[in-house]
Amino acid sequence: MEGLVIRSARLEDADEISKIQAVITKSSEPMEFARILQEHDADGEDASFVAEKDGKVVGFMISYIVLSGFGFEKSAWIASLGVDPKFMGQGIGKMLAQEIFKVYQKKGIRNIFTSVRWDSADLLSFFKTLGFDRSDFINLRKQLDP
Repeated sequence: MEGLVIRSARLEDADEISKIQAVITKSSEPMEFARILQEHDADGEDASFVAEKDGKVVGFMISYIVLSGFGFEKSAWIASLGVDPKFMGQGIGKMLAQEIFKVYQKKGIRNIFTSVRWDSADLLSFFKTLGFDRSDFINLRKQLDP
């Protein structure tokens, strides 16, 4: 895609990332992307990228390193992904993922995980095209009373 730049996410990208997330999820409650980016930038180990076209953020992928867990070695986790609906279907998500893969491959990380709703066929299909498959883990949830 002409004029598209993939670069590391910065704290000042938080508002644009929040807007993309809100459009995708149709949620009025903004996520704390400023805090997320600040925490991920603190040690410089994590990989989070934005796709920028003509100076405007049109996509993002936020990931982080998990140092240990229940039965797996140091790995990475893709926590959040979004592409402005006007730019979907143009390979932006794939380009963001490829940048993240390069970073973690250089760091010697062999496993990257993510979590997708079982009924989100488009997102499942996207991650399948990137080579993701079911893992040996099952996501569990405990819902606390308010």
